[in-house]
Amino acid sequence: MVTSEDVLAGVGPRLHTLRRSRNISLAALAAETGLTASTLSRLENGKLRPTLEQLLPLARAYGVPLDDLVAAPPTGDPRIHLRPVKRAGFTVIPLTRRPGGIQAYKVIYPPAGAATTKTLQTHDGYEWFYVLNGHVRLILGDQEYRLGPGEAAEFDTRTPHQISSADSQPAELLTLFGAQGERAHLTPALPN
Repeated sequence: MVTSEDVLAGVGPRLHTLRRSRNISLAALAAETGLTASTLSRLENGKLRPTLEQLLPLARAYGVPLDDLVAAPPTGDPRIHLRPVKRAGFTVIPLTRRPGGIQAYKVIYPPAGAATTKTLQTHDGYEWFYVLNGHVRLILGDQEYRLGPGEAAEFDTRTPHQISSADSQPAELLTLFGAQGERAHLTPALPN
């Protein structure tokens, strides 16, 4: 039988593995969660027993269910419980729930002109998306593309890019990307 102590002892290594797999520094994670770098380090190495107040912001920062951090036993329910995340004017809905690897998301971009960011971004990795509804404006380097329902795009995200709705209607996409793209799209921008 697994005891509460066994469960809590496993939290630190899982936190450390998540942070390392996403290549996030303690300082960056501290800025995102409001926890100190010292607290995060002590949680990861097991010198501090985690509390719910500490685990909740960590689960949000990593985009994983709290159950994943404490390795709750599976319930046998295969359904994904969709928890939308709003960022820079668009909505991201996770469609997968395991940490690491390729992740699937439904992304809803607001009507053209409603997004709060206009800057091109770059990050490691590749991104693939499929337009479900609406029309998408993809700026990729110095090229601009308009995609409609049923069209897909794939590109190296090291190329400066921006995705937005192309007209007065929201655009809905199904998108796939790995940990690097996930961090770029789902975490708040941190000061340098």
